Amino acid sequence: MAITSANQLELLQTAEAVAREKMIDPGLVVEAMEESLARAAKSRYGSEMDIRVSIDRKTGKATFTRVRTVVDDEELENFQAEFTVDQAKPYFEPQGSANAMWLREGQPVEDFAAGPQVGDIFQEEVPPVEMGRIAAQSAKQVILQKVREAERDRQYEEFKDRAGTIINGVVKREEYGNVIVDVGRGEAILRRNEKIGRESYRPNDRIRCYIKDVRREARGPQIFLSRTAPEFMAELFKMEVPEIYDGIIEIKAVARDPGSRAKIAVVSYDGGIDPVGACVGMRGSRVQAVVNELQGEKIDIIPWNEDVPTFLVNALQPAEVSKVVLDEDAERIEVVVPDDQLSLAIGRRGQNVRLASQLTGLDIDIMTEEEESARRQKEFEERTKLFMDTLDLDEFFAQLLVAEGFTNLEEVGYVELDELLVIDGVDEDTANELQARARDYLEAQAKAALEHARELGVEDSLVEFEGLTPQMIEALAEDGVKTLEDFATCADWELAGGWTTVDGERVKDDGLLEKFDVGLEEAQNMIMTARIQLGWVDPADLEAEEEAEDATVEEAEA
Repeated sequence: MAITSANQLELLQTAEAVAREKMIDPGLVVEAMEESLARAAKSRYGSEMDIRVSIDRKTGKATFTRVRTVVDDEELENFQAEFTVDQAKPYFEPQGSANAMWLREGQPVEDFAAGPQVGDIFQEEVPPVEMGRIAAQSAKQVILQKVREAERDRQYEEFKDRAGTIINGVVKREEYGNVIVDVGRGEAILRRNEKIGRESYRPNDRIRCYIKDVRREARGPQIFLSRTAPEFMAELFKMEVPEIYDGIIEIKAVARDPGSRAKIAVVSYDGGIDPVGACVGMRGSRVQAVVNELQGEKIDIIPWNEDVPTFLVNALQPAEVSKVVLDEDAERIEVVVPDDQLSLAIGRRGQNVRLASQLTGLDIDIMTEEEESARRQKEFEERTKLFMDTLDLDEFFAQLLVAEGFTNLEEVGYVELDELLVIDGVDEDTANELQARARDYLEAQAKAALEHARELGVEDSLVEFEGLTPQMIEALAEDGVKTLEDFATCADWELAGGWTTVDGERVKDDGLLEKFDVGLEEAQNMIMTARIQLGWVDPADLEAEEEAEDATVEEAEA
């Protein structure tokens, strides 16, 4: 097939037809045609040549041009597409026709007196080629590939900004439990684990889903849908409740057991609007619309509260809570409920407490009042025995100390004297004696711990490090940390402890200094101080990083 005047307009007509069918820019189709024709021309003239094709967007005329570039002598590699300054001189003259042209920096050369320069481009028109069957087939494949790429780019650009929104589609087919959904200008996939319960769909069923992710992949944009994501429920409420859409009410957290039960925490920024009532709607019309979409999933709408214990009490509804104890460092919370409320608080198969935990972001330990009382009694007895054994006190006096809130010897030995004098039967002499006994015992323990640590091989660099007690040094030595260098290589969680998620459950990691109440921030500061002392870290670099972080935070807040 030759590119003749008879089929020049057919190029543009074909490009228009393909672009209209695929809903892409006609210019992209024309560019694909130019590339395919250039590839066919190279197979005729030689693959080493730089052959370029330009199709006139108005007439459809295809112009074939050979391009050669002037390069330095040592850079000459392709003799068909490049030539040196000396080789270019015979060609470097004003051309008498439009079939050849010299370009310099993209503009036609006007001054030929100075001779050719490196970077100059010489292009001359060559005759169109006859396209055989193989060349025509190759050109067709190039065009189809370019069209497919353009179509994929168009789909990705259309859907990438729609991630995080709800979309309506039509079921096309189901493959191995995964549902392929027609979403207009593309296909999306609803995976088996993103369906609610045992949902099943037939071809042409209408479906509403949440666009969870849009990825650009080699086989084309992949649109992943979900009906189990907590965000899906939040978006459904936004559609049903105008106050949420307007920002008067905000959804602070969502926790779901898809198809069974869910909890959603809401807060109102208008004192005259009840957030729970607004989400429920007149006679439950608003929440019922969401329930129907989620296959009957029961929804608890909970008022959000900045106070975490109060929020948790709300989240555990309908169970009644007697007491809440929050441990912010461990991100755990203990909840005490009446004996007859335990099963209600936990819920069937732990559902109620699991959803409340997801909603608050805390691990929740639930115990009955009887269990909590037994635990407190055990702690009371352990502390009483501690004071009896270490301070040589009788049981009654030791119980008085525990009842007043003293939990360890450090508190007794170094507390203000007035805090001991408030205990019944304790005068100044008795208080001084108690503190003397406590300090003597602590000093003896510290001396023994330091001696043991030195026996284990601890160096003076660690002993003299500020912030570590002899007991801490002993604990580090028992774990093999014997020098300041060893200490500086520790991670903060190795010292303070932490939590790790294993198979979906949080597992406790015990820290070397956790029993000494060393928190994560304190551990970070001690490790960084050790690294500075060793010269591993420059304080100036730290200050620069902190200033950069502060500036980033300020920009984000602005």
